[in-house]
Order: sequence, then structure tokens, then C-alpha cells
Amino acid sequence: MMLDKRLGNALVMVLTLVLAGCASSPSPKPDTSAFNPQAAAIHAQQGRQAWERGERERALGEWRQAVSLNPADATTVNNLALALMEDHQFGKAAEFLQRGLEHSPDVAALHYNLAVICELYLLDLDRALSHYRRYHELTASKDTKVAGWIKDLERRVN
Repeated sequence: MMLDKRLGNALVMVLTLVLAGCASSPSPKPDTSAFNPQAAAIHAQQGRQAWERGERERALGEWRQAVSLNPADATTVNNLALALMEDHQFGKAAEFLQRGLEHSPDVAALHYNLAVICELYLLDLDRALSHYRRYHELTASKDTKVAGWIKDLERRVN
């Protein structure tokens, strides 16, 4: 039952992030040069719009492009990773989350989602424990359920 709640929490988080900041106005054609936050924002917006229309593959492509242009955009990294998780591409999802953490190490949601993927799907308990702990630190210990998961993982790892 606890595992199902964690997956449910992760899916609720992706839907919340996908719906955050959605816009319906048309966007100009993006510039696709190396690091370009403005072009990345356009791709991220187009990805959200495609996701809302049910165009999953287009959304994934737009989000991948956005992340390549601005890997520090934690919301887009998270959206992409959680969409990949829904497609059972857990390794790729974890890679995107890890890359996102390299650019945005203090974003609690990235740690949380990486911990869930590592624990439940990749069975990398040490890595999961590390990211649950960091999430717990970043949220100032407000999430008591994660404190319980940390204790459980500490018992299982040791």
C-alpha cells in the first residue's frame, strides 16, 4: 500500500507541474542554438500544450529539446522524467532527474522523484535513501511520511 501511495504522489506531482504555468497563446519559432533559456521556455510551453492535447510524443520531444537548451529548468526536467516514468523508462527518467540535480541541486521535487524511481523501479536503495534524505532536508522535515520511508530504507540497507 505504501508503494502505491508513493507512485500516486509522484503522478499527482507531475500533473501539478504540467498544469502549472500553462498558456494557450501561440509561440514564436524557437532558436535551437546551444544554451538558450528563452528558446527552452518556448519548447517547455509547447510541450505543456502538447501534453494537454494528449500529444504525448510531441510533448516528450519538446521537453527533451527544452532540457537540452536549459538543463537548469527543474520543472521541465521533472515533467519529462515523470512522463518517461509513466512510459516505464525508469533509467532514462532517473538520468534526466540526475542531470537536473546537477544544475538545480536544491530542488526538492527532483530529489523526491529520483528517490521514488530509485527505490521502487531501479531497486537502488542506497541512492534512494540519499535522495530521500536530501528531500527531507530541503523541506525542513515537514514531510513526516518521508521520514518514515527513510527509517524503513535505513533498516533495509543495513
